[in-house]
Amino acid sequence: MKIKRILLIPIVILAAALMPGCGGGETTPAGNGQAVAKDGDTVAVHYTGTLSDGSKFDSSYDRGQPLEFVLGAGNMIPGFENAVRGMKAGEVKTVTLAPEEAYGAYDENLILVLGRDQLPKGIDIVVGLQLPLQSDTGSMFIGTIIEVSDTTVTLDANHPMAGKELTFEIELVSIEPAP
Repeated sequence: MKIKRILLIPIVILAAALMPGCGGGETTPAGNGQAVAKDGDTVAVHYTGTLSDGSKFDSSYDRGQPLEFVLGAGNMIPGFENAVRGMKAGEVKTVTLAPEEAYGAYDENLILVLGRDQLPKGIDIVVGLQLPLQSDTGSMFIGTIIEVSDTTVTLDANHPMAGKELTFEIELVSIEPAP
């Protein structure tokens, strides 16, 4: 992957924006009249995400309010949206997502080695620093510095959750049917 240029722009990590989605509004096939989440609905969910070792990586409960999004709009990871689709308000479920249903497989081709002279002057180049980058096609992505030498900087452009199995406990708080 060729890097056209490096753009230094403020990075706001919106973990919630990377989280899965849901929706609602239609009635269950049983005809009991309770709405179920469907594409186009605006849903609010509480969730806790854990890794295979049981460690928590994110939770809407920690922020004190549910995550709200439009189910099917593509703003959430696919497996999360699929899990929410068909849920009823008040329902709680736990799902485990393979990397392909979440942030994808870890891709060694996304390890980039750049010359130090390709980075903007005046930044403190340290392991762990995240830099906004732009590919030769104009796509924006984040690279995390994983190694520094006198002449080069190695960046990992994989999502931090790439290649990981993720477990979510999801509570569907509310469904606002699509207009």
